[in-house]
Amino acid sequence: MEHPVDVLIVGAGIGGISMAAHLQDLCPQRSFAIIEARDRPGGTWDLFRYPGVRSDSDMHTLGFSFAPWRGAKAIADGEDILAYLDRIIAERGLDRHTRYGTRVIAADWREADALWHVTLEDAAGRHTMTARFLYLASGYYDYYQPHRADIPGLEQFAGAVVHPQFWPQDLDWSGRRVVVIGSGATAVTLVPALAGQAVHVTMLQRTPTWMVAQPSVDRLARSLRSLLPEKLAYRVTRFINTRLHALIFRRARSNPARVAAFLTRRLKRQLGEAYDPQHFLPPYGPWEQRLCLVPDGDLFRAIRQGKASVATGHIARVEADGVVLDDGARLAADMLVTATGLTLAIGGGIAVTLDGVAVHWEDRWFYRNCMFSNVPNLAVVFGYLNASWTLRADMTAQYACRVLNEMTARGATVARPVREHDDPDTAVDPSFGFSSGYIRRAAGLMPKSEAALPWRLNMDYLADLADYRDRPVDDGVLAFTPAPTPAQSPVARAGELA
Repeated sequence: MEHPVDVLIVGAGIGGISMAAHLQDLCPQRSFAIIEARDRPGGTWDLFRYPGVRSDSDMHTLGFSFAPWRGAKAIADGEDILAYLDRIIAERGLDRHTRYGTRVIAADWREADALWHVTLEDAAGRHTMTARFLYLASGYYDYYQPHRADIPGLEQFAGAVVHPQFWPQDLDWSGRRVVVIGSGATAVTLVPALAGQAVHVTMLQRTPTWMVAQPSVDRLARSLRSLLPEKLAYRVTRFINTRLHALIFRRARSNPARVAAFLTRRLKRQLGEAYDPQHFLPPYGPWEQRLCLVPDGDLFRAIRQGKASVATGHIARVEADGVVLDDGARLAADMLVTATGLTLAIGGGIAVTLDGVAVHWEDRWFYRNCMFSNVPNLAVVFGYLNASWTLRADMTAQYACRVLNEMTARGATVARPVREHDDPDTAVDPSFGFSSGYIRRAAGLMPKSEAALPWRLNMDYLADLADYRDRPVDDGVLAFTPAPTPAQSPVARAGELA
């Protein structure tokens, strides 16, 4: 067995890259390794290859705090995001720390040696390595099993049926009538991308989604880049955008009717005569589910031009050449795209145990957005639902590095958020205030959150910034303990993988 690595990072997407970079900057004495199941880095941005795939957050907040986004578009295409991630990996030499094509199957914490014993699987079979700290940056959804809605009669359909998570690269939709089932960010991206070659694209939704058009180019960011040094311009843009997004979200929660009226006026201007409240006026308030971004109004333009349309209703059945709704309406189709959502998975679905006893995440409490009650030396990246994923990824990485440095200062090998007893009257917030389908479906699987920090997965970036600034790492909850015996704590400093 190899010598223990100080920090084992699972996942080479945004979260994993952020942690590795922060370790280099804040904990240079710590060794680390990255395990990536895919054959290349990028995570979500390598997995999703459907037409038009792009960010649904601006790249000045989806980009890393330590690496300015240099692209022309603030709402970037998937390929440009991958190129950005590849640049950072190359600049920081992260490939030499990474094992690709390797899955983490299980991780068992053993109190006797204060190490995680991690089971890996690659083309050669299964192996074991040990780590002092486990950092799960494998995202929040199952890469192998998307949510597949129960669609009656789907097996009767004679044409192609495609899920965006597994888009065939040789698929030809030119000249076809396409029905995209779903109205989330993926569907909103796909419809205008497919409309260029398809005969017609219909977005079929059960209920409308709040949408807003935004220019793909951030003019303020472009102006600041021409006036200020690159890093300063990026920091200023990032500061402005995070505050603006937070203001809009808080206004949506405090005065949903006013924000709904504002969004509706903008939709009417974008769609003109194509606006129909049946299709564009949701039955819930703005930001009760994630607001869908429409860069440059491309979806609305496709609808105005007659290349795309929206249908609202429940599917009664699928037939060989179309979809019948419960009101009797029929949508002719040669191809169906089931953009029906994701399946949530905590920590990439890894079987986590403590001395052989399974950890049931639904019985644990989130601690400071990234750790869990009574689980030692483990952190996970779970991004914001109402802001860019990277904002949390950077914040979590910085906090984990602070924990590691506190451990070093104290001569401790274990850091554990201690929660001895639960008050039966403690209120649990199971949905973080969101009604999205993937959140509701995972309600019985997610760790618990209180109404206030620190026992919470919070969805307020600015509040989290203040909490991490004001609340010390040694807050009386996070307990630090030394190794069982000095002989069981060898110090590894190799830091690179063969």
